[in-house]
Amino acid sequence: MAAPLDLDQLATFIAIADTGSFTKAAEEVHRTQSAVSMQMRRLEERVGKALFQKDGRTNRLTEDGERLLTYARRMLRLNRETLAAFDDASLEGHIRIGTPDDYADRFLPEIMARFARSNPRVELSVACEPTTNLVDHIRRGNLDLALVTYDASKGGSEPIRREPLLWVSSANHSVHEREVLPMAFGRPSCLWRRTACAALEEEGRSYRVLFTSFSATVIATAVLSGLAISVLPECALRPGMRVLGEADGFNPLPDCHIGLMRGHTGQAEIIDALARHISESLDNLSVPAFLEEGGFDFNAAFLNPRSKRHRPGQTMSGW
Repeated sequence: MAAPLDLDQLATFIAIADTGSFTKAAEEVHRTQSAVSMQMRRLEERVGKALFQKDGRTNRLTEDGERLLTYARRMLRLNRETLAAFDDASLEGHIRIGTPDDYADRFLPEIMARFARSNPRVELSVACEPTTNLVDHIRRGNLDLALVTYDASKGGSEPIRREPLLWVSSANHSVHEREVLPMAFGRPSCLWRRTACAALEEEGRSYRVLFTSFSATVIATAVLSGLAISVLPECALRPGMRVLGEADGFNPLPDCHIGLMRGHTGQAEIIDALARHISESLDNLSVPAFLEEGGFDFNAAFLNPRSKRHRPGQTMSGW
């Protein structure tokens, strides 16, 4: 039977991957640089593959290193969850988190499942509201954490994930070819709406806002029914949607960012634990996969956090 992998070595390996430096990783794991180098030599010997390649002063992962990183994160996460399940002094209490429903469908299942396994004594309350409302709730002390659309001009949150912002239409309709584009957006305060309107006006495209709602379901319904087009982050795409690109007359939009906002409600230990789970979950979670030539690979789409991005003109298959 093969000897198991060393969790300390994997923790150091993850630190190097995250920082891009043996020196910075050594500070993270509280070891000397020579000790870190020795750990990585032993890890490479154990798996029989080269895990790093030099790129100037940065240590980049090889293809085999990228593969191992996915497994290493899962192993360390499972280790933490196992220890927490048998810890009589584990966290206990009640925490309130908010998120727009654009993100809820895609991210909440992973976040809630992981956090509940690691912290079975913590009660989690979830509110689904637009970012503007969530920011207000945080400031009023009604929420402990909020997953929001990050707006650098307003501050107050830290970006934890970047997403392409995409023009979307129905795969079964040609509403995007109309002379006056019917649009479905969030409320006027929505950052994506402002970005899209600015882009359309800059390009001299005629449009009319036909539907306005803070509900992602309403916006998606308008798009899928062929009544309007909209803009969505990649994580919010749904089966039956088509991504519009330059060939359709729609120029690329700036990426959007998902941010994490913390309240000032005490319970620092529980809040830090949930914030860590959210960051790790979003870092490891893949984007929705697209129907490609050769078929839809469910496992590759959901187990590989670095699955390739969309191509304009592709349509969403089910997930």
